[in-house]
Amino acid sequence: MTNTKETQMKTGYAAKRRTANIIVYVILSVMVLIWIFPIVWLVLQSFNPVDRVSSHLFPEGFTFKHYQTLFTDPNVPYGRWMINTFIIAVLSCIISTLFVLMVSYALSRLRFKSRKKLLNMGLILGMFPGFMSMAATYSIMEIFHLDGQLIALVIVYSSGAGLGYQVAKGFFDTIPRALDEAARIDGATSNRIFWVIILPLSKPIIVYTALTTFLGPWADYIFVSYFMKDNDQNFTIALGLYQLLDNEHISTYFTTFCAGAVLIAIPITILFIFMQRYYVSGVTGGAVKG
Repeated sequence: MTNTKETQMKTGYAAKRRTANIIVYVILSVMVLIWIFPIVWLVLQSFNPVDRVSSHLFPEGFTFKHYQTLFTDPNVPYGRWMINTFIIAVLSCIISTLFVLMVSYALSRLRFKSRKKLLNMGLILGMFPGFMSMAATYSIMEIFHLDGQLIALVIVYSSGAGLGYQVAKGFFDTIPRALDEAARIDGATSNRIFWVIILPLSKPIIVYTALTTFLGPWADYIFVSYFMKDNDQNFTIALGLYQLLDNEHISTYFTTFCAGAVLIAIPITILFIFMQRYYVSGVTGGAVKG
């Protein structure tokens, strides 16, 4: 009798679990379709022979002319925009990564007066969006005659990077302090310990920090539109493509915009595919301790 009840309970539990799994998978499948539909539609529209917004789900034909337009139409200096974006993103990535790692290491290893207050202040400041300071930042750049220049964007993206120390600091907290102590016994300074011992052990968090600091400038629109104004030769991809969607150009350049959006997504997609395991390791490693 007892065995029969246990069997019925197990059967009922298995049935409930199977039903719950089916419901979860159905919900996830619907969410995937909702998420992936705009991407598929954008890719399909980039091959559409018409220039305007099409009411059809699938292209009315198939052509590569919009991809050619990106590099042949003088009104769409796509190559120039891509170079600008790449320069800004790479420089900002290098500077920001160094800032974040050095600040994180200092806060993780060093003990000094008001350290806790500094950590709390950095956390609070990080809660405010960066665009709140756009007007003040633009005024400063204007004083130094850097408004409309690419270097201004590099400075803006990099200057506050140190406030994003939380994840990297958590990762450094997981590295045993015994390594630092052993190195100090051998006469190593804090600077040498950081560059020679800690960084070689921190590949996941370096990759994570580099990816996040690269992706921000690569996709940013707000700061670029505010700083560059009408200087179209210094536009980045985000701002340049957005110009193709205004009332003057959308009827003739919409599918060209789709082609440009597809091309600019390819490098980031490839980068994340190859760096995914380091990215995940950096996030999980940095979340262990605070």
